[in-house]
Amino acid sequence: MASVFGSTLKRREDPRLITGNGQYSEDIQLPGMLYASVLRSPHAHARIVNINTDAAKALEGVVAVYTGKDLEGKIGTVPTAWLPPDSNIQTPPHEVLAVNKVRYVGDGVALVVAENRYVARDAVDLIQVTYAPLPAVAEQEQAIADGAPILHDGVENNVAFHWQAGNATDDVFENAEVIVKQRFRQQRLIPNPMEPRAATAQYNPATGEMTLWATSQNPHIHRFLLSGILGIPENKLRIVSVDVGGGFGAKIACYPDEAMVAYAARDLKRPVKWVEDRRENFLVTSHGRDMVLDVEFAGTKDGDFTAIRVKNIANMGAYLSTAGPGVPTILFGLIVPGAYKIPYAAVDVYGVFTNTTPTDAYRGAGRPEATYLLERMVDLFAAEIGKDPVEVRRRNLIQSHEFPYNTAMGLEYDSGNYEVALDKALAMVGYEELRQKQQELRSQGRHLGIGVTTYVEICGLGPSQVAGAVGFQGGLWESATVRVHPTGKVTVFTGASPHGQGEETTFAQIVSQRLGVPFEDIEVVHGDTNRIAMGWGTYGSRTTPVGGNAIAVAVDKVLEKAKKIAAHMLEVSEEDVRFEDGKYSVEGAPTRSVTIQEVTLQAYLAWNLPQGVEPALEGTAFYDPVNFVYPFGTHICVVEVDEETGDIDLVKYVAVDDCGRVINPMVAEGQVHGGIVQGIGQALWEGAVYDEQAQLLTGTFMDYAMPKARFFKEFETAFTETPAPQNPLGVKGIGETGTIASTPTVVNAVMDALRPFGVKDINMPLTPERVWNAIEKGRQEA
Repeated sequence: MASVFGSTLKRREDPRLITGNGQYSEDIQLPGMLYASVLRSPHAHARIVNINTDAAKALEGVVAVYTGKDLEGKIGTVPTAWLPPDSNIQTPPHEVLAVNKVRYVGDGVALVVAENRYVARDAVDLIQVTYAPLPAVAEQEQAIADGAPILHDGVENNVAFHWQAGNATDDVFENAEVIVKQRFRQQRLIPNPMEPRAATAQYNPATGEMTLWATSQNPHIHRFLLSGILGIPENKLRIVSVDVGGGFGAKIACYPDEAMVAYAARDLKRPVKWVEDRRENFLVTSHGRDMVLDVEFAGTKDGDFTAIRVKNIANMGAYLSTAGPGVPTILFGLIVPGAYKIPYAAVDVYGVFTNTTPTDAYRGAGRPEATYLLERMVDLFAAEIGKDPVEVRRRNLIQSHEFPYNTAMGLEYDSGNYEVALDKALAMVGYEELRQKQQELRSQGRHLGIGVTTYVEICGLGPSQVAGAVGFQGGLWESATVRVHPTGKVTVFTGASPHGQGEETTFAQIVSQRLGVPFEDIEVVHGDTNRIAMGWGTYGSRTTPVGGNAIAVAVDKVLEKAKKIAAHMLEVSEEDVRFEDGKYSVEGAPTRSVTIQEVTLQAYLAWNLPQGVEPALEGTAFYDPVNFVYPFGTHICVVEVDEETGDIDLVKYVAVDDCGRVINPMVAEGQVHGGIVQGIGQALWEGAVYDEQAQLLTGTFMDYAMPKARFFKEFETAFTETPAPQNPLGVKGIGETGTIASTPTVVNAVMDALRPFGVKDINMPLTPERVWNAIEKGRQEA
């Protein structure tokens, strides 16, 4: 049997998706359906003086109008699920609809439910709200300044939390030979998945059961949180999220809108649907990044790294989102030392409330921000001591024989071969020849730049014991059930919840390889809390390392039981039975054999089972990893900058990633491609902008620049394979690596091109205007 694991197979989910046969939340059509629309605040900060809903209620077709005061005492507040320890975290209540005060543009003020969506929209316009505007603040440093407007009573200086970790003290820097300091701004990003958020709720008053079709990366977490908000027992609440048109972290959070729709369906005893438009998606779906980072980097004149220290002022928006506090603290802070032997490291993080959309995870979530500052500092350090940036990196990389490696931030990296990935990328790009070409072009007045990033990331979120220790309010194990049917077909139920990554394909490959059944005979089911055991969902590149390994363990349980039955059928002891390629055979007599399908049929017929063995054949596993996993790699970008216009031409991009054993090279490559595009989008084009009144100025695609396919040349990608030693499959994550590595790689390339002008740093995105201004400033200062 040819190996299915590691083979390039076409994604099995694609035919239904590209032919319009997927089932998204918007596709749900139910008898008697009502439609909801939300009135959102036009002010970033204001007191609600009065709300008059009479005209809206009088409009023909309107069934109900709810305000925050209507819901007081009838529905709970939206909780935060990640509370970093020792941070004095403040979690002021986040009402489903604002009651007395709005705190950002888009804050929900009223909900209209009508017979169709057009009437609902018209009715929203008829609601009259009297506001008393208050001073607003959009920037986190301004929000903690003296005299800044306070968003929440009892939250002093708008500081939501203050978290510190690490071992780098003042004396380490006082005794350093070389210190480089730099401030970086991680601009705010808007995820903009292809499918906006949606929710359709149906309530059965006879049984008290609620079904909610929602755009979710973690249906069981949504069920858990919504159960508390709505006061509905979990066994009476079903969340369905089958096909999701992208999430990138924005569909992790539990939002007020989903709770409002469910409440209305229960109150009105009719199904209710809500779908945000793209303007709402810009305004109220969680944003990402938005950190101000002050970095000190210390080393020797010979090029050894000795310490890194970071102060991070993170903009949390108006409320703490579901996983928001974990992003600038745990996910960011613990990975700051990166792939290098840095004996001392420390982070000091302030989470700050502002009158802006709440922030939460965005592809990479904390890891891109940490990698960016580290890789930019490595380049600045190399320039300071006059050494090649690749030479400096190689000198400080953790070596393969040093794993498992304990970092200054307390992590234990499981495995790695960083230098092999670096050498492969350098060979692919032709590094030495490029440096020679760069010198030749500079003599001609052309500006070629070469950017390098050697990264490692923490992902495969778990284990549960560690998750609890860092303040995550739940476990991070994953569930799987593998059910082999009497005919030999297989159904896999996974608690992970894919939303575009291709796990319906790769999970089937895992089962096919391990169980020895045809790939085509395996169905993967996900996204329905009534069909699947409790699971923790998809984020932090955990789907394959945790969810995939749960499936592998469940298959092993199937094989263990099947072996007992096979031995009984072959009339030998279990010790004499061997399993290979879907067949049990007798040791030394391979012609005496039974297939897994024959064993399965007997398991269901049950008239010839060994004593004590129950009928049927399925296995369930709840897999809790013993450690995170740590993918790594090297990315290299070549750019040419036009000094007269500031335009940046992406000449070449090479990515070498190591995600452990690769299940499907095509799927893995697709994830890398998508990640690179998102990372370069941040480097060159994307950025949310608020004005001084905290009004979002980049609230449409006319104002917010998204990367397009025509912006890019073909990427050159490759993989190395360093198996993860602590999980059965040896796999690591791949979904976020491209985003984590590409942003600093491109910026390093541009800064390398601008070195003749004395330019050290430019705030992202590196628009032609910003690049041209930096060049002109460099010329004037030369």
